[in-house]
Amino acid sequence: MLNRELHCKGILPPVTTPFGEAGEVDFEGLRHNVARYNEAGLAGYVALGSNGEAVHLTLEEQTRVIETIKQSALPHHTIIAGVNELSTHAAIAATRRAADAGADAALVITPYFYKSRMTGSALSDHFIAVAEASPLPVFIYNVPQNTGVIIDPATIARLAQHPNIVGVKDSAGNFGALAETQRRAPAGFKVMVGNGGILYPSLLMGATGAILAVACAAPRACVELFNAALAGDQALACDLQNRLAPLSQVVTAGLGVAALKAAMALNGFVGGHPRAPLVPLDETESAHVRAVMRDTGLFPEME
Repeated sequence: MLNRELHCKGILPPVTTPFGEAGEVDFEGLRHNVARYNEAGLAGYVALGSNGEAVHLTLEEQTRVIETIKQSALPHHTIIAGVNELSTHAAIAATRRAADAGADAALVITPYFYKSRMTGSALSDHFIAVAEASPLPVFIYNVPQNTGVIIDPATIARLAQHPNIVGVKDSAGNFGALAETQRRAPAGFKVMVGNGGILYPSLLMGATGAILAVACAAPRACVELFNAALAGDQALACDLQNRLAPLSQVVTAGLGVAALKAAMALNGFVGGHPRAPLVPLDETESAHVRAVMRDTGLFPEME
């Protein structure tokens, strides 16, 4: 099960799931998006992440989404499947379904329904049990803005000793905690930043790469920033960070998945509708997304 060599050095978008007006999954739109992403120099894709509205999909839809992304991706791309279950038993089952669908790794969320009891010990037991049973290498998913649960750097570092726990996606936006995780984690442990507002400083501190919502709408700019950081081009990296940060904010904490889909549509991707109970943006919100995109200077066709 040891797979520290899993390729994810770079940018991976947490691929959105496009829906039609009646709420059906638009698999053709999903294929179209991945085909366009294939031209952007990405390291791979995350299926069934928070921005993929995984919690709004049936088990059958989840499997088809993974399969569609896998089939549409290039051979060198790493496919990571989100595991968003609240019990250890269900999370293990989800990793097995993801493996059968063609995923290369599992991104396992911190259980959160009984958040007051999700102590460091409880979280450790959960992730170790999943890692022991999973046919896929496991990433820890720390996203307290959605779950209300924080897994601290010390716990992550202890879990990183397990041969089948290969990395973490940290979306908390806490740069200090992210840096502490990087300091404590063993060599080869993949620290993936999940917040576009701190992408460049996280890379400077040694992050392996990033899983970013904003990369769904602006994949080339995110890849260009990563490459600039790798090449030591501080001026370009800082410029791109400053341009991307406002767009990252509006499509995540600002207006969420509906805004991300709207931004994608403005850049030629199939955004589609969010699935209820999420609702599309109103006219004022849509205009705001358009204005933010225009102000970045990253979309000259919108000038």
